[in-house]
Amino acid sequence: MITLPISPEWTLFLDRDGVINQRFMDHYVLKAEDFVFLPGVCESIAKLAEIFGTVLIVTNQQGIGKGLMTSDDLNDIHQMMLAQIKLSGGRIDKIYYCPGLKEHHPFCRKPSPGMALQARKDFPHIRFKKSVMVGDTLSDMQFGKNMGMKTVLIGSDRDLVKANDRLIDYFFPSLVDFANHLQKMQRNSSKIQ
Repeated sequence: MITLPISPEWTLFLDRDGVINQRFMDHYVLKAEDFVFLPGVCESIAKLAEIFGTVLIVTNQQGIGKGLMTSDDLNDIHQMMLAQIKLSGGRIDKIYYCPGLKEHHPFCRKPSPGMALQARKDFPHIRFKKSVMVGDTLSDMQFGKNMGMKTVLIGSDRDLVKANDRLIDYFFPSLVDFANHLQKMQRNSSKIQ
C-alpha cells in the first residue's frame, strides 16, 4: 500500500526493459521491430503522467558498447516507443541511456548515479526525495536508493523482495498494477478532501 503524498512536484524514473517492454534474456532489443510493449503499459504511462509532474526513462543499453547496435538504432526504437505512448495520451519528458559496458563500470550505468544527476541538471526542479524509481532489477533499486528515492520493483519474485527489503519499498506485478494502485489512491484522497 503506497501512502506517499505524490503530486505534480514528484518525478517518476522508469526503467525500460522489463517494465515498459518485454525483456529478452538471451538477446537485446536491437531494432524497432524487436520492441514489444508489455500489455497495458502505454495506457498506464498516461495515468502516471497525470500524477507525476516529470516522467523520465533511465535505461542501461550496453548493446551499443558491445557493437550490436548504434545510438541511431536506439533512437529509432525510442522514437517509435514515444509515438505509441503519445498516441495513448501519455508522455515521457526525456530518455537517458548508458551505452557503456557493465565490466567498465561507467558512471552513467545504473546503479551508479550518472543518469539521475544528468536528469537533475536538465530538470533543476527534481528533488530525489520526491522521486520514485520503478524497475525490474536490484540494480534499479540500488540506483533509486543511492539517490534517496522511493523504489518500486516490478516482478513476481516475492523471495527476492523479502531478501532485499532495504532496497525495495514497494512491489507490484506490473507497471499496470502500480499505475492503477496510484490512480485509486489519488481518487480516494481527493474524496477525503
